Amino acid sequence: MKRRIFQKEHDMFRKSFRSYLKDKIIPFYEEWEDIGVTPREAWLEAGKNDFLCPTAEEKYGGPGADFLYSTVITEELYYHGLSSLFWPLHSDIVFPYIELYANEEQKKRWVPKCVSGEFILAVAMTEPDAGSDLASLSTQAVRDGDHYIVNGSKIFISNGQLADLCVVAVRTAETEKPHAGVSLLVIESDRKGYRKGANLKKIGMRAQDTSEIFFDDCRVPVENLLGNEGEGFKYLMHNLQQERLVLAIGAFAAAQGALDITLDYVKGRKLFGKTLSKFQNTRFTLAEVATKVQLARSFLDDLIPRHMAGEDVVREVSMAKYWLTELQFEAADKCLQLFGGYGYMREYLISRLFVDARVQRIYGGANEVLKEVIARRLNI
Repeated sequence: MKRRIFQKEHDMFRKSFRSYLKDKIIPFYEEWEDIGVTPREAWLEAGKNDFLCPTAEEKYGGPGADFLYSTVITEELYYHGLSSLFWPLHSDIVFPYIELYANEEQKKRWVPKCVSGEFILAVAMTEPDAGSDLASLSTQAVRDGDHYIVNGSKIFISNGQLADLCVVAVRTAETEKPHAGVSLLVIESDRKGYRKGANLKKIGMRAQDTSEIFFDDCRVPVENLLGNEGEGFKYLMHNLQQERLVLAIGAFAAAQGALDITLDYVKGRKLFGKTLSKFQNTRFTLAEVATKVQLARSFLDDLIPRHMAGEDVVREVSMAKYWLTELQFEAADKCLQLFGGYGYMREYLISRLFVDARVQRIYGGANEVLKEVIARRLNI
């Protein structure tokens, strides 16, 4: 079905990118799942093909494209069950902090290598005791001349093993209003005092490295401060709109992927002398999933252009992230059931779509937290 938000050039890019995934990624992906990380070579190859940081300006070596190119990349990765290939985190969740808040010197230093894949990005907000409550973060950054001395820890950091640059939320001041003392530092992973924990073993998204990070008297130059000191919470809140939209886009595409492979399966699988597609339960189940996927597509195709136009759509994006990730899991669960025992086998893509869906309701703001955000926007 032709989607009106995409132009001819976006459709051509989708076709090219899908072909790239089938040739260069899918044949090796299961191996990456087994070793628990996507090789750095895959990132460098993506950089060579302009698949990283599509919105980066041309003067820094970027493609200078619009957010719809990022949308295509996210959709294709999730649709094909490749969500562990966390290029959208790098390009569309972390990179915007540099794109929006870095000064010219910082951009010249960091952006070209973010585009090429030489620098892999991560963002470190979550702490062991704070979870989604950013106002309660305890990682400290104390000014010492022309450096900050950073102490603390972060947990569940995506790209935690591979990351070369990490945007870290730190507390630079103790204030009556906890939000006011938060700042953002870009910290290179090879700095003394920056320590990576073990690669955490997850039930899903196993080819994506996730780690705890420790800071032990880590000296970070003041010139690595993003934007203004004490305004980090404001920056985080602003960028969460796009982060949650990216997760919603991926959720929609994964649900569509689960539906499509299940439609193919039930047309060929026979039971009691007829194909599964002829049973009422199968037909009704897939009719329900297809209806919700169509509604999701319409919602997103309205929301994405509004986000690109700079509208404040925090309420709508929170709705999208919450509802579409619930749909993603529901679709994967119902579709897996139609595969029977085969759906529980790792050789079938539906099994990966199922386990990878579970975390979507947790990260990027747990869905329970997002319901609270929505309620506040309803003035209740």
